[in-house]
Amino acid sequence: MPTLFDPIDLGAIKAPNRILLAPLTRGRSTADHIPTPRMATYYAQRATAGLLITEATGISKEGLGWPYAPGIWSDEQVAAWQPVTKAVHDAGGRIIVQLWHMGRIVHPDFLDGAQPVSASATTAPGAAHTYQGKQPYAEARALTLDEIPRLLNDYEHAAKNAIRAGFDGVQLHAANGYLIDQFLRDNANFRDDKYGGSIENRTRLLGEVTQRLVDTIGADRVSVRLSPNGDTQGVNDSQPYELFGAAAALLDRIGIAFLELREPGFDGTFGKGEVEPVAPTIRKAFRGPLVLNSDYTAQTAQAALDSGVADAIAFGRAFLANPDLPERLKTGAPLNADVMATWYSQGDEGYTDYPALESADA
Repeated sequence: MPTLFDPIDLGAIKAPNRILLAPLTRGRSTADHIPTPRMATYYAQRATAGLLITEATGISKEGLGWPYAPGIWSDEQVAAWQPVTKAVHDAGGRIIVQLWHMGRIVHPDFLDGAQPVSASATTAPGAAHTYQGKQPYAEARALTLDEIPRLLNDYEHAAKNAIRAGFDGVQLHAANGYLIDQFLRDNANFRDDKYGGSIENRTRLLGEVTQRLVDTIGADRVSVRLSPNGDTQGVNDSQPYELFGAAAALLDRIGIAFLELREPGFDGTFGKGEVEPVAPTIRKAFRGPLVLNSDYTAQTAQAALDSGVADAIAFGRAFLANPDLPERLKTGAPLNADVMATWYSQGDEGYTDYPALESADA
C-alpha cells in the first residue's frame, strides 16, 4: 500500500506526495476581489504539498459573495494571480484554482441589489457575511433554462483565465451547499425541467459544467469537489448514496483528473457526518484518484490509504497553521494550533506568520 509520502499522478500533475492543501477561504484579497502579494507568500510557504488547491475563487461577480475573497473573471485578477502561481512554481510546487459560484449564498449587497440565483426559489438558512456585517440571506430566483449557456460560458472563461494566470489546472467547487450542490440535492432543487426531479436530471448541470471545463483545458487538468455526507448550509439530500454514486459514475465517464470529497466522520471522533460515509460508494463508481478531506490526522490519513478508500488526503486547518505540514507528518513533529480569530482577517497575522520547524526550533 502507498504511504502519504509516495508520489501520485493526478492527471497531468505529478505530485511528489499524497498530502494536499485543501481549499480554504482566507479573505486576503482586496474588496474588489483582486489577489494580493501576501497570497503569493502564503501559498509558496506551503509548496511542499503534493498539490495546492486554492481557496474558492469566484467565476463571476454573480457567483461571488464573500468579503475579500478572490475572483478570476477579469484581466486584473488574472494579472494579480500570476505572481502567486509563479511563487509556488519557483518554490517547486503545483497549484490549481478552485472555481466557485455560490448561488443562493450570495447576498444582494454583492450584486448591486439584484437577486441571487439558484436551482430553485429558495432561501439559505442563517446569515451572510457581508462588508456591512452579518445579514439574513435573501430568497434566490431560479436560473432559467436560457441562462444555463451563459453560466457554462462563465465557467469556460474562468478556466481559460486560470491557465493564463499560470495555474496547473482547476477544481470545480460542487460542494458545501453552493450553486452546483444546490442543483444536486433534493431539498434545494424543486425544478420540473431537465435539471430537476430525477437524480439523472439533478446531476445534469454538474456533468455539463465539468464537460465544458474538460473541453476547455483538458480532462487531465480538471478535478471536482463534492460533499456527500449531510447538511451543508441548508442543502441536503434524502438519498445520498444513490445521488453521489451516480454523480461519481458521471464524473468517471467524463474522465476527470481526480475527485475530492469533503466528508466529516460519522463515528464521533471528528466532524459531524449525518450518515455512514458515502466515500466507499463513490470509490466503487469512480476509478480515478480519490482524495478525502475533513479532520484527518497522520494516522487516520494513512489508514484511509491502507484501506483503499482513498488515494490521497487533503488537509485544511492543519495546513493552515503548519506551512511545512508534510515534513511535520513525516517526522512526527508537533503541530501548531490554528487561531480561528484570524481565519478570515486581512493581515499577515494568522496567515503567513505560522512558524516552520526550523524557525520554531531557532
